[in-house]
Amino acid sequence: MLGPQRDPYRRRFIEAWQKAQSSAPLDPLEQRIAEVVGRHPEYHAMLADTDSAMEKDWLPEGGETNPFLHMALHLALLEQLGADHPPGMRALYDRALRIRGGDVHAVEHCMIDCLAESMWRMQREGREDDPHNYLACIRRQLGLPPTND
Repeated sequence: MLGPQRDPYRRRFIEAWQKAQSSAPLDPLEQRIAEVVGRHPEYHAMLADTDSAMEKDWLPEGGETNPFLHMALHLALLEQLGADHPPGMRALYDRALRIRGGDVHAVEHCMIDCLAESMWRMQREGREDDPHNYLACIRRQLGLPPTND
């Protein structure tokens, strides 16, 4: 998101993290944001500098990853896992956690790579991505065998 549309979105992340740091009460979304930010210490200084965080553009052409987009992908994945949508997501996640010794962050990173790819495909093709493609990508990223579904 560019321009003024991105500001409320970014502000939500910044404010949730600030509230978490000051032990202020958090609503459920703020709690989830704070958990995601907490697992990304590389973004803490950026979020502490509100003006810079609100103004900076992270451009893929420059090899930069937009931290707000990255954390939003984590949030979207957590929503998908909570709803088990597409069906089978949660089972793949749980299986990967067992195989990878419970490393939640590493498993999520594998899965959000597929989420980003699926979103790119939807944008490029102008239609919803096939959930089988998405789940197959997740299996590949996690090193799990393919299925016949």
